[in-house]
Amino acid sequence: MASTTFSIGGDLKVRRLGFGAMRLPTEPGPDRASSLTVARRAVELGITLIDTAYLYGGGANEELLAEALHPYPDDLLITTKVGVARDSAGEWQLNGRPEVLRDQVEQALRRLRVERIELLQLHRVDPETPLADQVGALRDLRDEGRIGRIGLSEVTVGQLDEAREIVDIASVQNHYNLLDREHEPVLAACAAAGIAFLPWRPVAWGEAGASSEVTAVAADLDATPTQVALAWLLGRSPVILPIPGTTRIDHLEENLGAEHLRLTPAQRDRLDALA
Repeated sequence: MASTTFSIGGDLKVRRLGFGAMRLPTEPGPDRASSLTVARRAVELGITLIDTAYLYGGGANEELLAEALHPYPDDLLITTKVGVARDSAGEWQLNGRPEVLRDQVEQALRRLRVERIELLQLHRVDPETPLADQVGALRDLRDEGRIGRIGLSEVTVGQLDEAREIVDIASVQNHYNLLDREHEPVLAACAAAGIAFLPWRPVAWGEAGASSEVTAVAADLDATPTQVALAWLLGRSPVILPIPGTTRIDHLEENLGAEHLRLTPAQRDRLDALA
């Protein structure tokens, strides 16, 4: 039976099945009120890992979570990401210049109403700025006590190796799910090093809907295809921490039901063969 918890960085224990807050509406009105309810329900259901980013509404998503959940439970980890900023034309661009990263971290601390961000992730590697400068800026912020642990997002094995020569890396957040395993080498590198791997978009069926194979396994287990996809991830590697997002409480509860789903070896083999 796979463990339901993981210690990020070796000491920050969280429930492996987390929550991605990106999709929560932040504009004033009924949708925002619903977002607050969903975020609070996630914590009530025992979720201890919530993922957000500056990119999600230019910080509005961070402010939403603070409104919903502050003061935070002692066991709750809200991880955010920096490294994307608007250019002079108002368009989002990668920007990993040290002064930008430092400013975005300071803003995140204010919006989240905390003195330290326990896990801060670089949203993307800015190709115009040396990786050593980007990771070095985060290392400096860690040394100053502004952040606790450093993560990366959408990186290659080579970039992960380069970053680890500069500072300890606690997490990697790459696109990965049952039907898209492009980053299998990165997952393997994380597993070998004990680095948390947070697959974003952990369930993505596309317009065609779930694979017939996934649907068949779900029917055998009296479960949903989404639960099967998440259960597969949880069993794929002990370092995987899925962060499915939703705007609905029933879907939130459905996602958490994946923890209790037990795939047989034959079912897992059937799903493994989809890649």
